[in-house]
Amino acid sequence: MEQQLAKLQTNTIAAIGKTKTINDLKDLEVNILGRKGKLTEILKGVKDLTAEQKPTIGKLANEIKTTLENEFEQKAKKFKLIELEKQLLEEKIDVTEPGIKAAFGHVHPLSQVQKEVEDIFNSMGFSVMDGPEVESEYYNFESLNIPADHPARDMQDTFFIKQAPHKEHGHLVLRTHTSPVQIRTMEASGAPLRIIVPGRVFRYEATDATHDATFDQVEGLMIDKDISLSHLKGVLTEFLSRLFDYQVKIRFRPGYFPFVEPGLEVDFSCRFCAGSGCRVCKKTGWIEFMGAGMVHPNVLKAGGIDSEKYQGWAFGFGLTRLVMMRYNINDIRHLYNGDLRFIKQF
Repeated sequence: MEQQLAKLQTNTIAAIGKTKTINDLKDLEVNILGRKGKLTEILKGVKDLTAEQKPTIGKLANEIKTTLENEFEQKAKKFKLIELEKQLLEEKIDVTEPGIKAAFGHVHPLSQVQKEVEDIFNSMGFSVMDGPEVESEYYNFESLNIPADHPARDMQDTFFIKQAPHKEHGHLVLRTHTSPVQIRTMEASGAPLRIIVPGRVFRYEATDATHDATFDQVEGLMIDKDISLSHLKGVLTEFLSRLFDYQVKIRFRPGYFPFVEPGLEVDFSCRFCAGSGCRVCKKTGWIEFMGAGMVHPNVLKAGGIDSEKYQGWAFGFGLTRLVMMRYNINDIRHLYNGDLRFIKQF
C-alpha cells in the first residue's frame, strides 16, 4: 500500500503540472481527492492491514493528502494569476481619456424668477414672508373682507379639506391666494409693515393653456402712516423697470377686489413696441399685469391695526404668468408637469 500511495503522489503531481485550464485542474482534484477518488479507493484497504501497519499507513496517507492539496492550491493560484493578466491585457484603460461628465441640475424657471423678484424687493426694504398652504376659511376669506355670503367667494372656487370645521375659523381649505399671510403678519408684527409674499396657491379651475388648479403668486403689502397710491406707483415702477431692464411706465385703472378700496388694475408699458401697439399688447401699448389698491379698513382691523392711524396698499400678481411672459411660454402646464425636455431649456 505504501508503494500505491507513493505512485499515486508521483503521478498526480505530474498530472497537475500538465493541466492546461482551471476546469481540468478541478476535475483532476475530484478524481484524486474526491469522495470516490483514487486516494479514497486505496485507503479502503486499510481495514485489511495488521494493527502494526495501520498507524504507519494512516500517517503516510495524511501526509500525501496534504501534499497533494497544496499542489492543487498552488496550481489554482497560477491559473487565477494567468486569468487576471489576460483580463488586464484585454481590458485596457486609457487614463488620459476624458470621463463622462456628471449631469448637473439647475433651478426651475419659476424659482429663478421668484428669486429675482425677492432680491429686487429686498433691496427696497421689503421682507419676504411665507405661510401655510392649507388655510382656514377665516384667514383665506373672512379676515380679507370676504364673508361667507359674499359673491366674491364665487371668484375663488377652492378645494376644501374633509374635516370638521373649527368653531371660529371654519373649514380648512387650500389657499386661493397668498393674502392670508398678510393678516398673519399684521397679527404677529403690527405696523408699520413692508412685505412680499410669494407662494403656491390653488383654485378649482378647468385646466387649459392659461389656467391650472395650481399656480404661483406674489403679493405685496406696505402699511405705515400717510401712505398713498403714489407710493405704490413709485415702488411698482422701480420694481418692473429692474425686472424687465427698461424704464417702465405704470397705468392705473379702476378694478374690484374685496380686500382693497379703491381697487386698481395695474398695467405697464409694452417693452416690445414701446407703447406704439403690437401683437403682445393687443395693439394697446399696455400689458395687463396685476391687481392692487388701498387696503380695506376691515382688513386692517382683522389684522389688529388701527385704520385711523395707519394706511396701506397691497398688490398681487401671478408669478406663473410673469414667467410665461418672460420666456414666451405658451402653455402653463409645461411649468408643472416635470418634463425634463422642457425644464432643461432654462
